[in-house]
Amino acid sequence: MTSPQDYSSAIDTSSSSEQENQTLSVWALTALVVGSMVGAGIFTLPGRFGRATGVVGALIAWAIAGVGMLMLAFVFQNLAQRKPKLDSGVFIYAKAGFGNYIGFLAALAFWSSTCVGNVSYFVLIKSTLGEFFPVFGDGDTVAAVVGSSIIIWLFHFMILRGVQQAAGVNTIVTIAKIVPILTFVFILLFAFNFDVFTANLLGGQGYDEPLWAQVRDTMLVTVFVFIGIEGASIYSRYAEKRSDVGVATVLGFVGVLCLLIMVTVLPYGLLPRAELAELRNPSMAGALEMVVGRWGNIFVSVGLLISVLGAYLAWTLFAAEVPFMAAKNNLMPNFLNRENAQKVPAISLWMTNLVVQGFLITTLFAENAFDLALELTSAMSLIPYLTVAAYALKLALTRETYERDASARNRELIIALIATAYAILMLVAGGLDKLLLAALILAPGTILFFLARREQQLRIFTPVEWFVFTVAAIAAITALVGLISGQIAF
Repeated sequence: MTSPQDYSSAIDTSSSSEQENQTLSVWALTALVVGSMVGAGIFTLPGRFGRATGVVGALIAWAIAGVGMLMLAFVFQNLAQRKPKLDSGVFIYAKAGFGNYIGFLAALAFWSSTCVGNVSYFVLIKSTLGEFFPVFGDGDTVAAVVGSSIIIWLFHFMILRGVQQAAGVNTIVTIAKIVPILTFVFILLFAFNFDVFTANLLGGQGYDEPLWAQVRDTMLVTVFVFIGIEGASIYSRYAEKRSDVGVATVLGFVGVLCLLIMVTVLPYGLLPRAELAELRNPSMAGALEMVVGRWGNIFVSVGLLISVLGAYLAWTLFAAEVPFMAAKNNLMPNFLNRENAQKVPAISLWMTNLVVQGFLITTLFAENAFDLALELTSAMSLIPYLTVAAYALKLALTRETYERDASARNRELIIALIATAYAILMLVAGGLDKLLLAALILAPGTILFFLARREQQLRIFTPVEWFVFTVAAIAAITALVGLISGQIAF
């Protein structure tokens, strides 16, 4: 999961620069794309992939993710140019293309994914500390939940007072996450053992899963590390040339993808897959310790803690903005469209952190809290991503906005088609259980939509929307029955 901290700071800086008619070069744009995409998830890749697949499966997974996510990035870029007035968030494309209720579900899914993603941050923080203080375990003990809760509410009241972006946070966070990653890659290049690597090619000794099953188990992981990719399109209006945006997007994306592949694949040349799978999170720290000793674990752990705390602040602000903007667009009740004296969306922030607190408590009962949070975050974020790609596909098919630009239609149609297919593939590969758990959030959350429609004295659902809600309600009931019976693992 990536942090909006980097590109939010960039936008603030660029907004003042814009007043002075200053622009960003292609290399500055590329650096911003890289900064917005590299997040905390990368620190967990060695162990997470070790539990799922071998070298070949990992490379196939990243190839699929690379093509799919790049097409999705281009979709955001194209929509930003074709529909510049739709600037209220990811969900606004769903509303424009498919109606109010689908727009609401996209907003609720995106907001829920940020809340669950914030829980994954806390599990990772406490798991990191658990290496040095066993009372925190793998981030899912009572002590871990209590410690995380204290941090949640400290940040909450700090933000309520209007402390939205501390000076220098962005620079510190960026250095904290990039330096340990580059150090890790550099050291593992020298420690690489080709014999160990070849033994892990098709899955490793003692593993006999089919290759597709291995790849499928990594799909939601690859989505998680790319969440926030929509930030790449934000920079378009600051480019020296419009064509620089596409170049920067490709350069930045390819650079980050190469980094992700190296962090994933190089550990296969260090340890057998079975040992990689046993590394505790953050597994990058444990892998580096195998090569250089204890200082490697401490080095990566400190960098991760700084990075994740900075990212959590940014994502908390970002999460609170989603219901606030949805209320402004009449998709959620008016009480969420309120700011305090410091211009903070206070009620939305309270709702966000109460939900984060609730999800955090459930980690006490989860078998693998971090993996559950990771996969559920990915599944929830794919829902709005799918609606965005489908909206771009709809525009291309209906030729809307292409009346004077027919030459670009075929290219953008293919991009939207691949992005839509990728989002569907990821949802299917992630498993029915994750979709059912998502419905368990979306169906009850529809009460917010009911309240909004009643405030506006409008009909709640169209016939098509009644069908969508019915499907969501049935899925939610199925999920609840599955959890109670034990058929769905939590």
